[in-house]
Amino acid sequence: MTDTTDGLEFTGERFTPECVREIWYEHWHRYAFALPLVRGKRVLDAACGEGYGSNLLASAASEVIGVDISEKAVAHARARYSDRTNLKFEQADATRLGFETSRFDVVVSFETLEHLAAQDDLIEGFARVLADDGVLLVSSPDKRTYSEIAGFRNEFHVRELHREELVGLLQAHFPHVRLYGQKLLFQSALWSLDGQGSGQATTTAEADGSQLMPSLDYAPLYYVAACSRSPLPATLPATSWFGDRQESVYTHYNGEVRRNMSAGARIAELEAEVARLRDSTATSPPSRWLRWLRR
Repeated sequence: MTDTTDGLEFTGERFTPECVREIWYEHWHRYAFALPLVRGKRVLDAACGEGYGSNLLASAASEVIGVDISEKAVAHARARYSDRTNLKFEQADATRLGFETSRFDVVVSFETLEHLAAQDDLIEGFARVLADDGVLLVSSPDKRTYSEIAGFRNEFHVRELHREELVGLLQAHFPHVRLYGQKLLFQSALWSLDGQGSGQATTTAEADGSQLMPSLDYAPLYYVAACSRSPLPATLPATSWFGDRQESVYTHYNGEVRRNMSAGARIAELEAEVARLRDSTATSPPSRWLRWLRR
């Protein structure tokens, strides 16, 4: 289908696929991470927003229902993604789901928790509508790195969680919880071009190249948690990588570097001209007007 639907206005709270660079990577990666888990499954996308993620999941799932509290977002999603017969959208409060018990095999709800005070009601509801062997994928920012260290306050967030708070909230309803850290990183990547090899090797160093650590030793900005009442699927990866082939963030970075270098060169030219004029003024005889002013 050719999409002729205008994008929803970006308010700073609800992501839209028209957003670019860092926020684009963060949001699309979560749904790309979920995609292998939903193949052939019944899926709920709770607080689905614009619907782009529900649409992606519907490319692999047997059925996807996206729910959002915003009537405007639901109307937009229905119009924009109307070509998928296994996808529908409903207006609903994610903390008061009306679905029957064990209705879904997978529930995803990304960047929802921090917008709510009724966080336990949300997770309890997800546990109820999930099948016994179902999987919940949920994400939320880390309060320490996202707000406290950065000195940043997101006006749309009601209650952010520290790592231990998030784990405690989830483990109250799911005995099996695996936490993933998420953060946009500047990395050098090596990959086998013939598809051979096994395992993975990750290294993090200090900026001076010292203290090489055999892991991704970063403080996460966001957490993505996989939760279940049964043992988690063996297909869940240890790490997940996501990028766009056009490397939009890197392209933007390079453009900014070039602009800064150009500006720096121009500033140096102007400073040299100012210095030349000062020297010229210092060595030239006083003008007739300057001699008159000195009388």
